[in-house]
Amino acid sequence: MSEAYIIDGIRTPIGRFGGALSSIRPDDMAAMTLKYLMDNNQSVDWSAIDDVIMGCANQAGEDNRNIGRMAVLLSGLPKNIAGTTVNRLCGSGLDTLGMAARAIKSGDAEIMIAAGVESMSRAPFVMPKAQAAFSRTAEIYDTTIGWRFVNKQMKKLFGTDSMPETAENVAEDFNISRQDQDLFAYNSQVKAKAAQDSGRFAQEIMPVTIPQRKKDAIIFEHDEHLRLSSLDKLAKLATPFRDGGSVTAGNASGVNDGAAALLIAGDNAVKKYNLKPIAKIVATVAVGVDPRIMGIGPAPAIQALLAKTGKTLADIDLFELNEAFAAQGLAVLRELGMKDDDPRVNPNGGAISLGHPLGMSGTRLALTAAIEMKNKNLKFAICTMCIGVGQGIAVMLENVS
Repeated sequence: MSEAYIIDGIRTPIGRFGGALSSIRPDDMAAMTLKYLMDNNQSVDWSAIDDVIMGCANQAGEDNRNIGRMAVLLSGLPKNIAGTTVNRLCGSGLDTLGMAARAIKSGDAEIMIAAGVESMSRAPFVMPKAQAAFSRTAEIYDTTIGWRFVNKQMKKLFGTDSMPETAENVAEDFNISRQDQDLFAYNSQVKAKAAQDSGRFAQEIMPVTIPQRKKDAIIFEHDEHLRLSSLDKLAKLATPFRDGGSVTAGNASGVNDGAAALLIAGDNAVKKYNLKPIAKIVATVAVGVDPRIMGIGPAPAIQALLAKTGKTLADIDLFELNEAFAAQGLAVLRELGMKDDDPRVNPNGGAISLGHPLGMSGTRLALTAAIEMKNKNLKFAICTMCIGVGQGIAVMLENVS
């Protein structure tokens, strides 16, 4: 059975909501990352790509129908290359990595692209059709994030808590204090700012050219969500999601835009195209949890992944834990018996500081982990995320650079 390897990867800078990337359609943004892979890997026969799998959580607007296939066509990849789109909400981009790896390991494919994209700025409003002729009832939903077209039975059985409300549930159920959440968020910002200042992120970011009317184009090349604030300022932020709550805009991830892509190859393709793998994809696990505490999902996912691979926490040198909220990040670490400030966790910051473009974030985690392992000569990494409606996903990578 072939192994599956990450060969190369790239991402756009992460844009703020309504920020630098808000003028770019998500299909165009995704296509940029695919084109970069082609330009940066000249030895590959791009007509031989078995499939392109694109993660995207919204799919209600310009990312409609099948953004994976549309991005293939827009990128200049040969028309014979197929493309599909995966939606495991926040875990979509990481799920594509596991799907590509399984196809290669099983012998169904030799070389693939695993990618993810989200433009939360450009997510549309949507309206349901009228239930009766001449109806005067009109509803409208914002598709940026959260529930729409709620199933009454789903609401009755599991509730329809918003993502921040699920973080409040986690904070209450797992006794995560406001002070600890703010400290976790502050540390994320400090680490991300240090990584940005050192040029670390330049290893994974492609500059994006943004045309301007009657002005020179803007070259966007740095994540723009970072917002380093003092602990005193974080402590003064409102808790709008629950009276007496602890979740704030400062200790939660952002609403963002971005795209990322990874070239994944098996043993035969590595030899055929003289490729140099960065990391081996060891295993992937997805689990379900109670939707009202969806943020705890990475804990059982990591436990299942360790059981599957025969590894222990002590064997893992790096954890890329998507920081949907500080409350859930801390709850996951404590459930696993890890310290709040374990140096193996998010050494370059996480979604609280960098942002969280839903379908792109998992691809970014894998890319960041692969580069970090190579830079620091680390052996094993786990990338993990919580997922709305109650899931967790985890992927183990091994350094082979």
